[in-house]
Amino acid sequence: MRRNNRYPLKAMALMSTILSQLAGSLLVGIFVGRWLDEKLGAAPLFLVVGLLLGLAAGIFSMLRTVRRYFSGE
Repeated sequence: MRRNNRYPLKAMALMSTILSQLAGSLLVGIFVGRWLDEKLGAAPLFLVVGLLLGLAAGIFSMLRTVRRYFSGE
């Protein structure tokens, strides 16, 4: 019988990397947006912009990580 070559630790490492990249970029975007709101007095504007920029950066970083993982680098 043929043995499946599965690597559960590599999969767990990939998922935890993706999670930390998404969460980290979102948190940085939120905190920078809140800080800019306090400094400039534009209540929810920079919070929303920071949230969206953090989400975009997290998705971009996630896609780059997955591409690198599956290309074998």
